[in-house]
Amino acid sequence: MSCWDGIDEFVAVATAGSFIGGARALGVSTSHISRAIQDMEQRLETQLFHRTTRVVRLSDTGRSLLDHCRQLIADREDMLALIHEESEPQGELKLTCSTAMGERFLAPIMRRFAMRHPRLSVTLDLTNRVVDLIVEGYDLAIRTGALTDTRLIGTKIGDRSFLTCAAPAYLDDRALAPTCVEDLDRHDCVAGTSPTWHFKVDGKALLYRPQARFRCNSGLAVVDACLAGMGICQLPEFYVLPHIRSGQLRLVLPDLRPDEEPIWAVYPRRRHLMPKIRAAIDHIRDQMSAEMRCI
Repeated sequence: MSCWDGIDEFVAVATAGSFIGGARALGVSTSHISRAIQDMEQRLETQLFHRTTRVVRLSDTGRSLLDHCRQLIADREDMLALIHEESEPQGELKLTCSTAMGERFLAPIMRRFAMRHPRLSVTLDLTNRVVDLIVEGYDLAIRTGALTDTRLIGTKIGDRSFLTCAAPAYLDDRALAPTCVEDLDRHDCVAGTSPTWHFKVDGKALLYRPQARFRCNSGLAVVDACLAGMGICQLPEFYVLPHIRSGQLRLVLPDLRPDEEPIWAVYPRRRHLMPKIRAAIDHIRDQMSAEMRCI
């Protein structure tokens, strides 16, 4: 029996929080997971999980071993990647991105990447939740703004702009468009997931917290509300720029437009960057800039 036996299963169960979830993550049966954990516990002569009919939770020993086992798996993958350094990307690539950016940009970009590399299997998880790449076993994430997790390395792949706008009918009805940020207090605002809007006044960044008349976590719904004349919105330009060009929306406070926000590809800090991740980052960076120019 190899000393590696059970490590993948142990990490999968600990990450998923259940034997069924661990089995699903590894693509094996629940009985296989159960046997592997039992064999590992017998070798170590200690219990790794406390099991009840409803809950599977780590024992004290299990908690102390988890990070070490995750590092062992990462080191093993790095070692195997070195062997295939000159080959095409292969294996599994798991990445995550916010829903809106993922649907608009990343999904078609990664579809083309997967078609170009038939030995690669791609899983793309679109969610507005901030995923813990290390704990949840992701290879890569696309994120915006400032990076705060020191466990991750970021490679800039592009920028995005925010535009503030409203329907002409709304602005004409109000007779006077805002000329400064403070004027927004007298207007109806339509907001998305961000609690603050960004502006640049006298060369300095300024945050404004809108009192939204209508708020929704869907950018498309916010655009529709803005087009319907419900008020002023601020969104990434890919949502609103086509409507501005068509005249359906009009820019508000264009001289106070904020600086562009960086877009990052982030990945766990490792001694060696696997070829599939490096190739994916290069592909996303090239494609993202092309897609942004086509807005």
